[in-house]
Amino acid sequence: MSKITVAHSPDADDIFMYYAIKFGWVDLKKIKFENIALDIETLNKEALKNSFDITAISFALYPKIRDEYALLRTAVSFGEGYGPKIIKLKNKKLRKNFKVALSGEHTTNALLFKVAYPEARIVYKNFLEIEEAVLNKEVDAGVLIHESILTFNEKLEVERELWDIWCEYTKDELPLPLGGMAIRRSIPITKAIECEKALIKAVKIATTHSKLLSDMLLERDLIRVDEKTLQKYLELYANENSVELNSKQLKAINELFKIGYKNNFYDKIIDINDFLVPKEYEALRKS
Repeated sequence: MSKITVAHSPDADDIFMYYAIKFGWVDLKKIKFENIALDIETLNKEALKNSFDITAISFALYPKIRDEYALLRTAVSFGEGYGPKIIKLKNKKLRKNFKVALSGEHTTNALLFKVAYPEARIVYKNFLEIEEAVLNKEVDAGVLIHESILTFNEKLEVERELWDIWCEYTKDELPLPLGGMAIRRSIPITKAIECEKALIKAVKIATTHSKLLSDMLLERDLIRVDEKTLQKYLELYANENSVELNSKQLKAINELFKIGYKNNFYDKIIDINDFLVPKEYEALRKS
């Protein structure tokens, strides 16, 4: 069997969407997936080095790795009326050059934050350390991601939603593109198609049998949050819209790339539809 490395983050939605494979609910036939869990900014940096066969990435990173990776259509996370939050101590007034902790240089939240707050002083931390850095006054504010948006300390308050920043730059009520999966271009097309189909099936099974899978993850202490928080989080980021990219989501990704290009994050504008795994190849081979 061919071994394929699959790197994902340790947050609840990534684990949830991958573990249908880990539990043997998807027949992989001639492929064996080997999973690695790393925080999202480490994954982004490793993608820049072409480290893993398949890897979770922030959508904002993709134009920088487009020559080495194609984008998969599945295991995607979007915000729709919600997303990362800029938090601070209650009643704290932020200056224009406030110091802020972000989860990584290449994340979608970093791109939107830099566009909205060009004078802010940025430091990068593991997303699990950001809340504590704000509470300890090491930084003036922080951008919370993953489960932290639901569980942050009562001494903190939301300064601004990244969703609101996104809406200021888009006019079509598009979902906010946060994270997706990319596959190394050096993998043969037929195998890449097979990998994508397996992952689509895994995410579909996970979302269809959400309660059963969630219980199994909680029983094995694979999740950092309690059952109630997990269910709420999965409703946001691992749902029927995570199974396979739709036209509205593709449009949103392209809008993100346009914002990035206009603000000098990218060297050119790309159309994400040109960088997906060419699944039509399979039909052509059989015709």
